Amino acid sequence: MAFNRTSKGKPKSVRSRIVVLAAIVSAIAILFLLSSAVFTSGSQKSQYIKYSHKDRKYLYWGTRIDCPGKHCGSCEGLGHQESSLRCALEEAIYLRRTFVMPSRMCINPIHNKKGILHRSTNATSEDQWAASSCAMNSLYDAELMSETVPVIFDNSKEWYRVLSTSMKLGDRGVAHVAGVSRVELKENNQYSDLLLINRTASPLSWFMECKDRNNRSAIMLPYSFLPSMAAKKLRDAAEKIKAVLGDYDAIHVRRGDKIKTRKDRFGVARTLHPHLDRDTRPEFILCRIVKWVTPGRTLFIASNERTPGFFSPLSARYRLAYSSNYSHMLDPVIENNYQLFMIERLIMMGAKTLIRTFKEDETDLSLTDDPKKNTKKWQIPVYNADETC
Repeated sequence: MAFNRTSKGKPKSVRSRIVVLAAIVSAIAILFLLSSAVFTSGSQKSQYIKYSHKDRKYLYWGTRIDCPGKHCGSCEGLGHQESSLRCALEEAIYLRRTFVMPSRMCINPIHNKKGILHRSTNATSEDQWAASSCAMNSLYDAELMSETVPVIFDNSKEWYRVLSTSMKLGDRGVAHVAGVSRVELKENNQYSDLLLINRTASPLSWFMECKDRNNRSAIMLPYSFLPSMAAKKLRDAAEKIKAVLGDYDAIHVRRGDKIKTRKDRFGVARTLHPHLDRDTRPEFILCRIVKWVTPGRTLFIASNERTPGFFSPLSARYRLAYSSNYSHMLDPVIENNYQLFMIERLIMMGAKTLIRTFKEDETDLSLTDDPKKNTKKWQIPVYNADETC
């Protein structure tokens, strides 16, 4: 009987051990899956959360986003400056540093019609800068951006504390670098252990520091990142307009600055985009988009074309909508054209079908087949149709 009791109890003990072991393995597996999910989906935020303010290290690029060469009195448009800003943010991610973002962004007068530029011949350079720029936090949501890469503004208390600390540390606090690759900044202890890396020693535009920009694998932030980081009031305005639009499609028609021509030495007009003027005219737009947008659909149009009623012929097939139709929603929010375009971008991103002027990616739908960037080859404009609809 003793043998029998022992033989009955042993399988039960083995089963208990197996159950306990299985439970432990399951718990470990669940914890592993959860930690993997946090690592892969928690963006870059998870790698910074464990650092306290005193352990942070910083990357500084200067007080202005775009400074082409040494001519810092001017600036390029929003897209050009965003290319620079994305470059700097990517470097901050790569170096695991907090990015010190300028508190103001220059607004190119060519791209602004809201009248914020009031220059005086007696004004100082600082006054002129203030008059030709806008607050960065009126364009972007720094808190939302910090979920991917921590940012602070260059007029914040934290930045003043960093400057004070770096001066006390001397050579161990800050390095003014130029022509140093981000790989060396990360791997060389001469730079990696410093509190602050200052990139302002370079006279180049920020985006010039980003090498191999055509290599997609080298780009850490998608092109949609900064558009989606718009300030909350801009995002809210876009959401209200999208709700009114309902189910809609959108086209971005870039004309204005892109269709300019100049005469060669024989007096012949030439342009960098030979088909653009033709391809962005209403009759050609109708022909181009018919295979993508069903007649009768609501079509939101964002454009820098200044001719009143220019796109009216499109109304023969579509219900047209412009941001100007929603001025009662936008006027309390918009102070300059950069903000307006940022809202329009958010609206276009919400469209069922989005058609751009130029292709950004191979899968994009576009109004023209001309490349957005070329080799500065000036060509004779083409206005005849290549094919019929």
